[in-house]
Amino acid sequence: MDKQKIKKLFRDAGLQRLTRDIDPLVKPSIRLNAQPTTDESLPIGVSKLGGMPDLPLDIPWPVWHNLSQSFIAQINLRDTHPYDANKLLPERGMLWFFYDARQETYGDEPANRGGWSVFFREESGELKRAQAPANLPAASQFKAASLSFACELTLSQIPALEISSFDWTDEEQERYDDLLEDFVPPEKRAFRHRLLGNPDLLQDDLRLQCQLISHGVTEDDDPREGELTPGAKEWQLLFQVDTDERIGMRWASTGMLYYSITASDLRARRFENTWLILQSE
Repeated sequence: MDKQKIKKLFRDAGLQRLTRDIDPLVKPSIRLNAQPTTDESLPIGVSKLGGMPDLPLDIPWPVWHNLSQSFIAQINLRDTHPYDANKLLPERGMLWFFYDARQETYGDEPANRGGWSVFFREESGELKRAQAPANLPAASQFKAASLSFACELTLSQIPALEISSFDWTDEEQERYDDLLEDFVPPEKRAFRHRLLGNPDLLQDDLRLQCQLISHGVTEDDDPREGELTPGAKEWQLLFQVDTDERIGMRWASTGMLYYSITASDLRARRFENTWLILQSE
């Protein structure tokens, strides 16, 4: 689907007036199509979900509260570069994603920092397939899935936060919400793993939560909130991992993991500054 087709969807939904607002609502993403397999069938250094990571010698397996973290994914950025419409990610290198093995980190407290890990190497050097640490429970290890990639446009679920002069009527908002329900065909609603783009939210917007909590703000009456709130627009989705029971990934009650990053940290390749939020229905 391209923007012309999205404009047609707006017109068909009686939202001709709002076609002017499409640009801030639409963000390209890289859809990850996962196919369960075995680690033994995957070469060292390929993109994958689950299984065991292929790590350089200088990256130790991360630990949180004396327990090794679950390995979530590794992304070979040469694989994703052709699908990165805005060229936001490095064109080469590797990303590795880990998460709290107990799945008790929701990203809703400043003390959660460290409950996930993201590593980046532009030149990864020699990679070696790691063995599961002895203190990583079997239930916290996931089956491997190979990955293929596709460009996919996404629409914001919260247009009022994207449009500077938001003037939609209640009826227009309702029609837009109905359009969103049908925007993704049924066969693509499962296993919504993606890099970049608009997140598939299950609860509230991620950006303000990431901005405030990463700066230590959790109370509504915190005097720093007003100063920090404008910075929420800097945050964007980096990596979304859906519940995928085919490989043993289930986040709370069929939830999602969202790794978010600021635009400046993304440009500077400071992936260690990612903030994670877990949402569930």
